[in-house]
Amino acid sequence: AAGLFVLITAAGLMTACAGRGALPRAQAQEQLDAQIQVPPGHVVALETTAVGLMRYECRLQTASASPGWELASVHAELMERSGSPIVQYTAPPPTWTHMDGSSVTGDLLALAPRPGTTNLPYQLSRAMPAETRGALHAITYIQRIQTKGGQGMAQPCTPERAGETLILPYQADYVFWKAG
Repeated sequence: AAGLFVLITAAGLMTACAGRGALPRAQAQEQLDAQIQVPPGHVVALETTAVGLMRYECRLQTASASPGWELASVHAELMERSGSPIVQYTAPPPTWTHMDGSSVTGDLLALAPRPGTTNLPYQLSRAMPAETRGALHAITYIQRIQTKGGQGMAQPCTPERAGETLILPYQADYVFWKAG
């Protein structure tokens, strides 16, 4: 029953997010926490909004033997301003793949807290482009901002639940930057 509830909730959020209006312009860097600001000398290359699912697994921690929810996988569809899908995001490792075949893997640099216990933190990642030429080849940084959902485990991870999964919907804006 709990699994069905999660899937119904995820479907509802994804439907609501899919109807979202035009994307906002990249938030001014000075309005963001310092640790996730992109260094000077970079310009916005692509702004997208994502709708996806984060799958967590209740795992026993090896160091302390206490259980905890750990991120097992992420899958999201990123859309451009027109609402057309343009990039697929999967993790781990965090990888963005453009429709033209170019891709980039992210190296997490910083997180900034997001108000609310169920919202993912804002994030700054350094981009490590693949050899394939295309829209993501010159990307240097990726920001995740304007997050909604994606965390807030309502059920405790106990030793009895080890191995169970929890799927949470989320949405966020991903801003891709390149050297200017």
